[in-house]
Amino acid sequence: MATSSDEMNKLSWRRFEDGDNVWDSLTEKIFVQDTSHKCPTYVHKTPPCQGSCPSGEDIRGWLQIVRGLEQPPKGMAWQEYAFRRSTDANPFPAMMGRVCPAPCQDGCNRNELEDFVGINAVEQFIGDNAITNGYKFATPPATSGKRVAIIGGGPAGLAAAYQLRRKGHASTIFEANEGLGGMFRFGIPGYRVPRDKLDAEIKRILAMGDIEVKLKTRVGADVSVDQLEQDFDAILWAIGCQSGRGLPVPGWRDTPNCVSGVAFLKAFNEGRMKITTDKVVCVGGGDTSIDVVSVARRLGHITKAGKSDLPETVIHDGYVAHDAAMTAAAEGAEVTLTSLFPRAQMTAAEHEVHDALHEGVTILDGVMPVEVVKGDDGRAIGLKIADCQMKDGRPTPVEGTERVIDADLVVSAIGQGGDLTGLEDLDNGRGLINSDKFYQVPDKPGHFVAGDIIRPHLLTTAIGQAWIAAESIDEYLGQAEHKRRPKVDVHHFDLLRKMTEAQLAPEEFRVEERGDLRGTSAGNYAIHNFEDRSGAEVIPHEELFLGHFQYTPRNLRKEEVPSAEEVLGHFKERVIGYTDEEAVGEAKRCMSCGMCFECDNCVIFCPQDAVYRVNKSEKTTGRYVATDYAKCIGCHICSDVCPTGYIKMGLGE
Repeated sequence: MATSSDEMNKLSWRRFEDGDNVWDSLTEKIFVQDTSHKCPTYVHKTPPCQGSCPSGEDIRGWLQIVRGLEQPPKGMAWQEYAFRRSTDANPFPAMMGRVCPAPCQDGCNRNELEDFVGINAVEQFIGDNAITNGYKFATPPATSGKRVAIIGGGPAGLAAAYQLRRKGHASTIFEANEGLGGMFRFGIPGYRVPRDKLDAEIKRILAMGDIEVKLKTRVGADVSVDQLEQDFDAILWAIGCQSGRGLPVPGWRDTPNCVSGVAFLKAFNEGRMKITTDKVVCVGGGDTSIDVVSVARRLGHITKAGKSDLPETVIHDGYVAHDAAMTAAAEGAEVTLTSLFPRAQMTAAEHEVHDALHEGVTILDGVMPVEVVKGDDGRAIGLKIADCQMKDGRPTPVEGTERVIDADLVVSAIGQGGDLTGLEDLDNGRGLINSDKFYQVPDKPGHFVAGDIIRPHLLTTAIGQAWIAAESIDEYLGQAEHKRRPKVDVHHFDLLRKMTEAQLAPEEFRVEERGDLRGTSAGNYAIHNFEDRSGAEVIPHEELFLGHFQYTPRNLRKEEVPSAEEVLGHFKERVIGYTDEEAVGEAKRCMSCGMCFECDNCVIFCPQDAVYRVNKSEKTTGRYVATDYAKCIGCHICSDVCPTGYIKMGLGE
């Protein structure tokens, strides 16, 4: 029966009252959101661990491999695949996993939950496992006929030789010392950097071939710069900073038992210094000073030492070594570390400071040296210190707080400088070498520079600079214009390369065969629905869905840190590396910031079933899900529940 016209004119029911302009039901609101015309796209960004890594490692990438998410090519173990991804940027995973202060961990977004991912512990596992299994670098291309002179065989020089050889260029390393390794070998004690592991990682680089080494050869003395310019196609200066700075206080200069931290550690690492003195005072607060005081506690002293047994007699280059038999009579040394800054602000890694205290080192923080106190024989007998306060950014002693610490040896670990004797034309007036953004030496074509000689910093910084310098040298040798460096200048995940490796590369597009098909999503001629912003953006934790992650405590590496009573003569390695299971467990804590980690949230929560898993035969890292845009209504739930921030509502208006 039809409704009468009278009834039709009466408004018996209204869905919305006057003034209603907000949906009461979230479900109803969702189903009218198609007016936004916004649908999900997949946006790759750089995670903050990689953005914080001076070496530019693809950290998220090799953590994905260790956890089993990103699969290796057929026939390759995941351990080897992780090694290859890690060493794309840094050829020293076993070393850096031990000694890097890990700025990547400070940047880790997991800090917003409970604790950072133990990145350096996983890296040590990758490096040690590679040595155990004898992994070698991939066979490099044939040499280009070009040869580069690398001055300095430390981390920067060796990393540059590695990267240049991968690009097809031969090199010759000129090293003034008796061995390669630079600060790895001469600046860090062996119980932190096991020499067998260091030697293995250096040999693996040299095994690539066409990397010549000339030891005990100092450029500027044994070889002239003019000769290098004649014999080589380019020169890389990677000489480091191996001269320490003295204390800027009265009494320091020419006092025999006042030495630099660099010289102290070199004498120990070369095996010349077997004992130290009864009372050692080190001024510092950084990692070098921690190494000095830790070594001093391990060496100890001998009572009634003769003049030839004093540590300063062997610390300076050219002196004979201590008799090894002296160590049998060693007793514990009283060791004090002073720092300008409070303990919480010291630049040394927090766990290193903790270990030094556990080993019996006394730390006096918030104090500054005022004067070296000398005895009648001209040797230091103490260091006068005072409480320190900062005025206009400069440390200033607090009047009335002066006191003297007894000392038989005073060590300055307040910084390092370069030695440019014979290389004065390169000196910028501060004992360093200037560099432009491509790591070229300004106004010196064919000369490049990397590492501490630019500005003393971290080992990982030197390695990262060497990578960029090698790219600049490659462009120079090829007479190519330097390409613009990305804003986020690190090694990035490359989706196209991954799809090619997985045999999923897009088909070649030939316009003469297919015509103009721009805008289509039906053809497999490009990587659809993907935007790579990794070279421009680091993803912050605000873009993640942190509610997805459960509390998962960090898998701490085991350590053997000797107590104050056990430290004398204790030269065993302190850190104990992960097992396979521990490495996998820790890698699983990675939140995969900026890249899909296949959690299925977007598939599960999509109200339209518009988001779906791709066919297994088409699946690879970064290509796990896709969207049916005929079904998508632009509700943005998939973006809201994406833990990694990989999904953005970026298509349409």
